Amino acid sequence: MDVVLSTLHVVGAVFVVGPMAILPMTALRALRAGNTAQVSTLAKSTAVFSYLSLVVFVLGFALVGMADPKYHLSVTTPWVLWSIVAYVVAVILSLVIVVPTLRRAGARAAGENSADAVAVPMTGYGMIGAGSGAVSLLLVLVVVLMVWKP
Repeated sequence: MDVVLSTLHVVGAVFVVGPMAILPMTALRALRAGNTAQVSTLAKSTAVFSYLSLVVFVLGFALVGMADPKYHLSVTTPWVLWSIVAYVVAVILSLVIVVPTLRRAGARAAGENSADAVAVPMTGYGMIGAGSGAVSLLLVLVVVLMVWKP
């Protein structure tokens, strides 16, 4: 059973958490191009993937709970605890900063005429870039901790 859960955890990390980190960067390109429909779609997709990543999070807890006692793993094991903290901060940043800012930028640009549509969404561009960059770095930290297990 631990092989199945481990496989689901890794597959989920690749196919759910990966897009959660990458989609906002694609939205930045759509924002520069003034493609408001794509920005709105990517905001929704980022939110969905952020919520779906909670399944990967829960599978991680299951794996810690099923770990062989010889490894002495628990939620208080330093690398596990730091992974949890980094992931939680990443999801909060994604759902509280990145997704709402994408939604506002897309809505603001959609309300403008086509001549001004490219300039208007740039107001949230820095916040989206900083937020999604921080999310990506935190998720890289999680991967490093999962592999290195210091």
